Amino acid sequence: MLDIAEELHRWVEQGRDFAVATVVAVGGSAPRQPGAALAVDADGTAIGSVSGGCVEGAVYELCRQALEDGDTVLERFGYSDDDAFAVGLTCGGVIDILVTPVRARDTARRAVLATALAAVAEGQATAVARIVSGPAELIGRALLVWSDGSHEGGFGAHPELDRTVVGETVAQLDAGRTGTLEIGEQGSRCGAPLTVLVESSVPPPRMIVFGAIDFASALVRMGKFLGYRVTVCDARPVFATRTRFPDADEIVVDWPHRYLESTDVDGRTVLCVLTHDAKFDVPLLRRALRLPVAYVGAMGSRRTHLDRNERLREVGVTELELARLRSPIGLDLGARTPEETALSIASEIVANRRGGSGTSLTGAHTPIHHDPNSVPARRIGSVA
Repeated sequence: MLDIAEELHRWVEQGRDFAVATVVAVGGSAPRQPGAALAVDADGTAIGSVSGGCVEGAVYELCRQALEDGDTVLERFGYSDDDAFAVGLTCGGVIDILVTPVRARDTARRAVLATALAAVAEGQATAVARIVSGPAELIGRALLVWSDGSHEGGFGAHPELDRTVVGETVAQLDAGRTGTLEIGEQGSRCGAPLTVLVESSVPPPRMIVFGAIDFASALVRMGKFLGYRVTVCDARPVFATRTRFPDADEIVVDWPHRYLESTDVDGRTVLCVLTHDAKFDVPLLRRALRLPVAYVGAMGSRRTHLDRNERLREVGVTELELARLRSPIGLDLGARTPEETALSIASEIVANRRGGSGTSLTGAHTPIHHDPNSVPARRIGSVA
């Protein structure tokens, strides 16, 4: 749901009633991941997507029905060999969809979701936890959680349940994860389980590109396309200009290692070192390889790579730290142009993030999607 927060926030401000269908869990080769959403307002206007087209029509009708009767519904869609014409996923996967009406008369639910949508629209880190299976009276109830542990709303079943969900949700939010949790009705790990969907919304991950060269310009555009907040850093003011990098979110004129020491990074940050100049690379990579970031890649020929590794060893970088370095940067696509090279680098970043091998899917028997956080929900049903 939070992936279409800006549009839904406008709907709330306009006083529209709507129903939102959210992917709760997936199994197999499903096209969208947990948290993906489609919403339909009372006039029949639709935004978002839950399947890339396979079951949109059926989910649209579920939303219209939910608006009419006020019921929250959990529905499963999958491919059936017995009924090839039934509504399902042609890719062979399974998705569980939670459809929730958000109407003016649903005051408690609307208030929590409205606050969550406003927070996401303003770029705040926040998460929404919703019960998707368990006792009928709890289905669809929501709790909004901020990164400091403060929260709004609640499930109203047992105080310990709210406390447990808040703690688990903060952990999910810290990691920027969306997925499901299994928790007992009274907040313990035992007893009848509830399935809780936690949707996290965090600011875009950072891509920091060191080296204001032509290849960097193409990589900036690719980084923006992938949803990163992109910074270009170079110590040379004549090259690090807005004219050369109009798509960058930020341009910094500073020595790369000095900037990296002063800026904030986290476990989603990717660092791309394109300078291939030892006086910049060595102090920068010495720092970068000791930071808890998602990816560190450095451009250069294989000869440059070997020479750089020796220089890094001389300044105390360990073999374990060197093993984190992706160098020469990128996947082997035979890239020549800056745009092709940017695609090569971006492909390696995506493969590293998603657990892909980087090999051709043709003839392979490995899963197309690699997402360890996707677990199918166990309970399916319809509740009022």
